Amino acid sequence: MADVALEFHPVTAERQCDLERFSQRHGKFRYCSCMRWRMTSTEFKESTKESRIAELSAHAVKGTPVGVLAYLDGEPVGWCSIAPRETYRALERYRALQRIDDEPVWSVVCFFVDSKARRRGMTTGLLRAAADYAVAAGARVVEGYPVEPTARLYTYMGSPATFRAAGFRDVTPPGRDRRVMRFQPDSPD
Repeated sequence: MADVALEFHPVTAERQCDLERFSQRHGKFRYCSCMRWRMTSTEFKESTKESRIAELSAHAVKGTPVGVLAYLDGEPVGWCSIAPRETYRALERYRALQRIDDEPVWSVVCFFVDSKARRRGMTTGLLRAAADYAVAAGARVVEGYPVEPTARLYTYMGSPATFRAAGFRDVTPPGRDRRVMRFQPDSPD
């Protein structure tokens, strides 16, 4: 990886065009546009691919945190959705991932990496950059909900190994089926 320039940047109004370029090149990403957790289930079912694309862009333009892009030699090739948990309305309602306490958290809910950029540590890099972005914006807790790579659903939410490599700890309450991992920059390990 030393021969390529790998960078990570939060999606801001100034980088919204990069998000659009990334979206145009990746149909699977474009289908959902990372709006599944931001919209209620009813809103998502009633939305169209085009309206989801427009809504994600609108969030970025108005300054609402939406995520981080990874760039390989200047081209956007990876994505991590991160934002304050309360902006993910479907996540807030999802019983399998209920809040574990009253701490305000930023949530990581999705990764997407171009097939040509995989196997370069991109997902871990994206996660570290996302956590740095959240902390710089005032987050004291960054939370993710990874699944084992063999799981049939939700693999876009990352693997526990990736979260561990980025400094997250497993804080899943006993008896809970879905894993919860946290990064707390001020927390002693």
